[in-house]
Amino acid sequence: MVGATSGIGLAMSERLVQEGSKVVAVGRREDKLDAFVSRHGKDRAAAIKFDIGDSAGIDDFVSEAPTKHPDIDCIFLNAGTQHPVNLTEPSNETLTKFHAEINVNFTSFVDLSLKFLPFLKAKTEPTSLIFTGTHLALVPAMTLTAYSASKAALNSFVMSLRAQLHESTVKVIEIWPPLVQTELHDYDGPRGRTMGMPVDKFVDAAYEGLLAGKALVAIGTVGPPGMVSEAYFSKMIQEREAVFEQLTRAMRGEKWEALA
Repeated sequence: MVGATSGIGLAMSERLVQEGSKVVAVGRREDKLDAFVSRHGKDRAAAIKFDIGDSAGIDDFVSEAPTKHPDIDCIFLNAGTQHPVNLTEPSNETLTKFHAEINVNFTSFVDLSLKFLPFLKAKTEPTSLIFTGTHLALVPAMTLTAYSASKAALNSFVMSLRAQLHESTVKVIEIWPPLVQTELHDYDGPRGRTMGMPVDKFVDAAYEGLLAGKALVAIGTVGPPGMVSEAYFSKMIQEREAVFEQLTRAMRGEKWEALA
């Protein structure tokens, strides 16, 4: 679990251990990692300190994790960062923050998933790559420019990766949380951690979706309560996926269906 020291990653890691899985927790904060292992014991938990923003250290991490834990069968990429970006008054600082967010939320996920892929494909049993995305991949939040753009890029990558791996034993899964009460929103002050769905409620829904074998586990909807119904948002997702499926068939040289 990359990004396991807080928020969704920590809550999901706790749930996975509770359900009987062993979790290798990955994150920047060593004290949080040590606490996780201490709570669950070394039979159920392990930890590796790594910052996914450290591009130069990715190869060492990708080598270390399978060497220490050869029984890994799932890479869960969850870490992320989010900050408002004011595009009306751009500066070099704006660009630096923008690119840093793209690197953490998108580029690092691409690097890690592709570098771990040979390890997963070499296994005889089914394996999986799981990505934490967001509804904002489909409908951007205009103040969260870098975050929305990074997650939109990630979703396009995940859909394409899944389509290319359709005959392999590696399942590609994406989870779309709604607004969830985590420290991701600390930029908004004390209010930040009170906005949205309680993290435990989200994890319950996400875990249920994973058990159901869904490739996309989309929970809730986008925007403030009452703005967009879950049924309406779900229809948007389904229609987009239908178009992608037909385009994929066409690009494979397969028979496709006209949509109208």
